[in-house]
Amino acid sequence: MLALGGQTSRAAASTSFVSSLYDFSLNGQPTIVERRDGVDFFFNEFWTARQRQAHRLHEISYRACFKPQLPAFFIERLTAPGDRVYDPFMGRGTAPLQAALMGRIPVGNDINPLSATLTRPRLDPPRYEDIIERLRTIDWLAAEDLSDDLLAFFHPRTLTQISALRAYLLHRERERTLDKVDEWIRMVALNRLTGHSPGFFSVYTLPPNQAVSPAAQRKINALRDQAPPERDVAAIILKKTRALLSDGPCPSIGEPLLLASPAEATPEIASGSIDLVVTSPPFLDVVQYAADNWMRCWFVGLDPESIPIAMHRDLDEWTTLIGQVFRELVRVTRVGGCIAFEVGEVRGGEIELEWLVLAAAHDLPLVPLAVLINVQNFTKTANCWGVANNSKGTNTNRIVVLRRE
Repeated sequence: MLALGGQTSRAAASTSFVSSLYDFSLNGQPTIVERRDGVDFFFNEFWTARQRQAHRLHEISYRACFKPQLPAFFIERLTAPGDRVYDPFMGRGTAPLQAALMGRIPVGNDINPLSATLTRPRLDPPRYEDIIERLRTIDWLAAEDLSDDLLAFFHPRTLTQISALRAYLLHRERERTLDKVDEWIRMVALNRLTGHSPGFFSVYTLPPNQAVSPAAQRKINALRDQAPPERDVAAIILKKTRALLSDGPCPSIGEPLLLASPAEATPEIASGSIDLVVTSPPFLDVVQYAADNWMRCWFVGLDPESIPIAMHRDLDEWTTLIGQVFRELVRVTRVGGCIAFEVGEVRGGEIELEWLVLAAAHDLPLVPLAVLINVQNFTKTANCWGVANNSKGTNTNRIVVLRRE
């Protein structure tokens, strides 16, 4: 990537980026280009669909998150080292983390406070030895809030350990003594609460980004004739820690900024300070974030119903929200900077959200450069629901790329 100094060079870089798409080929497949209503649509596989091809620090689950290769594709081509990369709907923090791994300064926001809890520790991990020592200091029998409902997921002795860890972390947070070691332990524990292998605290259930209700888990247990086995919480945390840190820590080139605000109102971000936005908003009401994260919210002491995540079924309301977000992105993005806005087709492929995104950006100082359609295969999560590839759900990444004028 060439050095990007001023408005002219940034505009030239975005023009060069679009030109490169015509001849792009990842696996020998030519890019198909279609002109639709004055915008070029590029169809191809622009990044790999294979699992576990990114830095191990990304291996944290969250509903509807995109692959690290998506932000990497745009960061590599539209920014230079030291630039600021922003995601206003950061979820598990994929874009900010990938930006940091590529030598850019991460800026992230999500109205769900869980997002910063999942993201911040991976941007500055503690030493493994300090994690071991901290786990030794915890009183694993000092349990609180031993709900009978949770016994559908956990062995009684495992639930005692989980509740003791929860009580310890909440106490440290109340006393304002929570440090980076505690934050790392909390982040890992959040992602080991429930899952579908012995690497989780729970009995077999859905993947960790979709916590089912206790009633639903009891049905799963009966169907599979299973009971929650005893797990060693500290040992599982250390095993996951070793995996996350196995590719090395994240480089530090600048202070990250992580917020928990509405995406349309982020006054903490200076005007004209962002070089690239890479993001993906909630796709209408497709994902039920509060229901999926109820157990994680319990663990960190949050009420999931109090988090006002945008869940619009009405298309006009959703488009209005995106328009409000774009007005804020126009404020924070420097002239010549770009926005890569990922959406999908929903409701059985009847609605292609890129057209609503383009409508929301209309009459703003944003020039549509291209729409990339990256065809993808489903992951294990979709297969758990019995969904075949290219039949239901979101089958493609659809990224609207705009330049700030």
